[in-house]
Amino acid sequence: MNLANKITIARILLVPIFMIFLLAQIPHGATIASIIFIVAALTDSLDGYIARSRNQVTKLGKFMDPLADKLLVTAALVSLVQMEKIEAWVVVIIISRELIVSVFRAVAASEGVVITASPWGKAKTISQIVAIITLLFNNYPFSIYNIPFDTISIWVAVILTVISGYDYIYKNKRVFV
Repeated sequence: MNLANKITIARILLVPIFMIFLLAQIPHGATIASIIFIVAALTDSLDGYIARSRNQVTKLGKFMDPLADKLLVTAALVSLVQMEKIEAWVVVIIISRELIVSVFRAVAASEGVVITASPWGKAKTISQIVAIITLLFNNYPFSIYNIPFDTISIWVAVILTVISGYDYIYKNKRVFV
């Protein structure tokens, strides 16, 4: 197993640890969870870079990397709903898009079509991570200045989620023909 795949698997293993620190009544648990989330989110770029730069892109990595991303983001969003920091409808839209695109990619793959990540998809991922981090830190430091950056970042994430989902399907609609 190469280094990139080990990093991806480590990211998956960080998901339950993140949730334990976030949801359990542990001193400084939310701060530790936030740091774990940031580290895990940063390793998403790192594992892909390592795999490409070392020419070690594998089928396992192609499968596990998006799975790790979805697990991390979904775990964070569901936890934030439980903590009443984000509305459930927002999470349903984001998770629905992920499921739709995942199924769409699976259908495409069964037809021999590879659907690569788009700039919209990358922007969506970044916006979701920023929104989650903002919520994890209770809108700090923006709350000091009464700037609703948490609300803005959630709306940006929802809008980019919808746009990127539409973009994937529209650009690859031939899969259903």
